[in-house]
Amino acid sequence: MAVSISSYRRLISSLSLTPLPLLRREFRSDAALEALSKASEAKTPNVVLYNYPSFSGAFSALFAHIYHSRLNLPCIILPFSSVEPFRIEDVSIEGLEKCYFLDCIGPKGFAVELSRRTSCTVFGFDHRKSVHAIIPSSKECDAKLVFHVNLEKSSSTAVYEYFSAKLSKTGFDNKETTTLLNHKDQDHVEMILKYIEDGDLRKWNLPDTKAFNLGLHEWRSKLNCISNSGLYEQLMEIHVDDLITKGKTYLSCRQNAANKFLDKVFRVRLGRGLYGECLGVRADGNSDLSDEMGKELSRRSAAAGLRWFSLVVVILRLLCDVLL
Repeated sequence: MAVSISSYRRLISSLSLTPLPLLRREFRSDAALEALSKASEAKTPNVVLYNYPSFSGAFSALFAHIYHSRLNLPCIILPFSSVEPFRIEDVSIEGLEKCYFLDCIGPKGFAVELSRRTSCTVFGFDHRKSVHAIIPSSKECDAKLVFHVNLEKSSSTAVYEYFSAKLSKTGFDNKETTTLLNHKDQDHVEMILKYIEDGDLRKWNLPDTKAFNLGLHEWRSKLNCISNSGLYEQLMEIHVDDLITKGKTYLSCRQNAANKFLDKVFRVRLGRGLYGECLGVRADGNSDLSDEMGKELSRRSAAAGLRWFSLVVVILRLLCDVLL
């Protein structure tokens, strides 16, 4: 059955999609608001809001959790999403003394207003250049607004060093108490931080950083400490080697899938041949593999003496079953 362009457009516009407000509700959830309400009733003095879903934010939350737990300091830790951030009135809880923003500093003006309303001290940690545009001016900042923005260090590393230093200054005689991580966990967690930083700062200096990031990918849905009560224990169990192995396996599977299309390569004349030729391939329904196919085709194209780039053609088809 032929489908006209107008019918196709009507079909697309009539597709039933979940309204955006309902999707956003997952971030500013009833569970998170209830937790803040209970914290207000208990006059919890410390609130930690970490960037979600961010691995740098999640590990920062882990270090805040360890620090406050080690010293038995009342604290509530919650994911903070820019999709629908908490409102000032949500976080302005009774008894609030310190609020930490980890791997974020909140929307523009949020930290200033929160500090004014509650008289709490606000600490912000971030490593992105874009943050400079929303940092309060020197006139707005006072002793109760402390921002740690370091473009050369990821937020998770900065937070780790911050809480490690605070804990070491407690003056306890027990060495285990004044160390954020025990000897068994320290080496592998610090290695994870190095790989996270390598990706966050786009340095790509460490071996297999791309595979590491791909190995981490499946964890993204687990970074909400409200819906995943075992988050901190799970983060402590992550090892770099395991993630790199998983990432390499994923890359290999994708490349093998892409290679199946490369048996049907054809030459493409550019500008009717005036600009030379390159290799091309059709990958209908497999646009997610275009990166792998494009890189391999470019290599083959250059090796064949053609232009060094390639063409991956993806023709999308929409199959519609109309029930009358």
